[in-house]
Amino acid sequence: MPGAIITGSTKGIGKAIADMLIANGFDIAICARTLADLEQQQADYNRRYPGQKVYIQAVDVADRYAVIDFGRQAVAFLGGALHILINNAGLYFPGNVLDEEDQQLEYTMQVNLYSAYHLTGTVTEALVQTPGSHIFNMCSIASLQAYPGGGSYSISKYALLGFNDNIRMELRDKGVKVTAICPGAVWSNSWEGSGIPAERIMEADDIAASIWNAYNLSPRAVVERIVLRPQLGDL
Repeated sequence: MPGAIITGSTKGIGKAIADMLIANGFDIAICARTLADLEQQQADYNRRYPGQKVYIQAVDVADRYAVIDFGRQAVAFLGGALHILINNAGLYFPGNVLDEEDQQLEYTMQVNLYSAYHLTGTVTEALVQTPGSHIFNMCSIASLQAYPGGGSYSISKYALLGFNDNIRMELRDKGVKVTAICPGAVWSNSWEGSGIPAERIMEADDIAASIWNAYNLSPRAVVERIVLRPQLGDL
């Protein structure tokens, strides 16, 4: 079976992507911070898809060594073949650059950028050895333009887009596709109580569907960047 790695898999976009991939016949290796959430997700998948394998590991993606260990364990679990890598884990603290708390930029970069950098480096050999492999990096509208309150988050997402574009260039001759996903507002539990109606915000399944469509193009084509916004515009 094809294999995929997804970081930040228990909620929101990551959960929608994991649901989509396992429903389409993938064995998956997933990580998140909370083991109990991962165990619940694994139990649900084992019940619904008994013929497929699910590897879980609780990982603090701000810890480079934990990320590297997860990558090694995941590739071994998948038998050395890796068709899709989803660098999805991330965090957001609202604030402005000039009045953020000390070390906020450093921590945000560790989670939003360095985790993708270290995981991708760890599993690149498996990707290169697997025909038709594809990396998806979860960037953001904040990768494309500054906005009030973006602060360190926007800086980190600009940097992640730069990382994406560089590895796209480095890996294209090795047969590995690389795509940046740049979504606007996507519905999650964090929007509850905001007063913004759910229909004003994209669904996580929209992001998963865009990834599936990009993955299924012919070997001759790659979508380098996907920008998705709510139909009525950014919030």
